[in-house]
Amino acid sequence: MQGFKEFWAVVVEVWQKGVYGIDLGRILVAILIFLVFLIARRLFARFVINWLASLTAKTKTRLDDEALEVLRKPISFIPVIIGVFFATSYLPLSGVLAELADKVVRSLIALVIFWTMIKLVQPFSVLIYQLEKILTTAMVDWIIKAVKIIFVFLAIATILEIWGIKVGPIIAGLGLFGLAVALGAQDLFKNLISGILVIAEKRFTKGDWIRVDGVVEGIVESIGFRSTLIRRFDKAPVFVPNSQLSDNSLTNFSAMTHRRIYWLIGVEYRTTIEQLRKIRDQIEEYILASDEFSKPPEVPTFVRIDRFSDSSIDIMVYCFTKSTVWGKWLEIKERLAYKIKEIVEGAGTSFAFPSQSIYIESLPSSETAEIFIPPKNSP
Repeated sequence: MQGFKEFWAVVVEVWQKGVYGIDLGRILVAILIFLVFLIARRLFARFVINWLASLTAKTKTRLDDEALEVLRKPISFIPVIIGVFFATSYLPLSGVLAELADKVVRSLIALVIFWTMIKLVQPFSVLIYQLEKILTTAMVDWIIKAVKIIFVFLAIATILEIWGIKVGPIIAGLGLFGLAVALGAQDLFKNLISGILVIAEKRFTKGDWIRVDGVVEGIVESIGFRSTLIRRFDKAPVFVPNSQLSDNSLTNFSAMTHRRIYWLIGVEYRTTIEQLRKIRDQIEEYILASDEFSKPPEVPTFVRIDRFSDSSIDIMVYCFTKSTVWGKWLEIKERLAYKIKEIVEGAGTSFAFPSQSIYIESLPSSETAEIFIPPKNSP
């Protein structure tokens, strides 16, 4: 019986001293407190979000609704922080442990604050996109990315300061490290500067159809800090370094004000002058009367007898459509082709086929004897 009492005394002593002198009972209660808040976080988030949703529903703007949608995860993390705070407060911590618990709580609070700010950048970017009237879409996208990066750095700096780590010396060290990296990453900075120049010059924006001579042709999908994603017409993505977009000749087809049609129509050489005049006049009349084509002096428009080719008389048709959309342009060009064929056939002539004529001189027959002519001074 005495041995059992001694054993029980040891158990009580272990229980009371616990971990770092903290009663195990208190530790279990602290864990239970944290678990209660952890389990209740879904209910808390649902209650808070529903309450906020009832407030945002009264407003006419969609901005607050979108902001509330992105805040679901940060809000659901708040009970975790509260649980950590009450659990550590319940424990009789002192010295290093108390300081450690305080820093953990403060770090979690800073994390949620900056997490919320980063999440709110996207819905409030609608206000930044109003700068598109002054800046390009790509530049605005860069500004939004830069704001997010700034918040990330501020979050890291704040948490480091909470833990007593000075940010100034780290930044100075990173400056020296950055100089060393810059010497070995010249291409990276060259592409970064080239990307800024491309955006500043407004060479192209997202969604434009561009062609870079000797590099790629396609639709711009995104403009990054180092490279630009261009999707070719066969749907293959091509990542082009920004330096190639700034150094090489670049054609932006989406910036066209009009789209050109330039044809040489060959008719047969048997076509008379009156027929040529009729064909030319009717084609020109159709183009000038149609609302699908732009008119002089806005753009040049020519329908002229251009040249005498090897097998045809060529009529030049040079005009511009109002639409720059490729599909619409193809429709207009198709209707013009139908009309030209109708005009040519209606004039009583035809289109010329490429051909070559070979003229052979008459050769003496091998079966006929050649006449002999004697010399004049024969004896």
